[in-house]
Amino acid sequence: MAITQAVCTSFKQELLTGTHNFTATTGDTFKIALYTSSASLDASTTAFSTSNEVSDSGTYSSGGGTLTSVTPTTSGTTAICDFSDISFTSATITARGALIYNSSDSNKAVAVLDFGGDKTSTSGTFTIQFPTADASNAILRLA
Repeated sequence: MAITQAVCTSFKQELLTGTHNFTATTGDTFKIALYTSSASLDASTTAFSTSNEVSDSGTYSSGGGTLTSVTPTTSGTTAICDFSDISFTSATITARGALIYNSSDSNKAVAVLDFGGDKTSTSGTFTIQFPTADASNAILRLA
């Protein structure tokens, strides 16, 4: 099993049908769930699943945490969307990757994040830091 970083193929199609709304104040609710190295997540992932999700610990519970969306904008000729960093406190977690998903619309998958190896917190804070919101680095980019 493996986790392969990707924007989910189903999400790309759903963008064209207007399924997802990333507007910060009136949009859908997006979440991020953490997964162990036993998970199998890639571009073909279509929805959130609890299979091989990390165990509840500290402020992390099944389904993960709610992301704060930054209203989409442009950078040059690229449309970008970003999220604020998220932390789970007092947590003992070992995660290999994560899934961003739309909990407002049947838990539809958006993107798979591959951490490149197990990341661990022991009775501490597990933080996911999103990249700079620009045309080259934003977590979601349409060029």
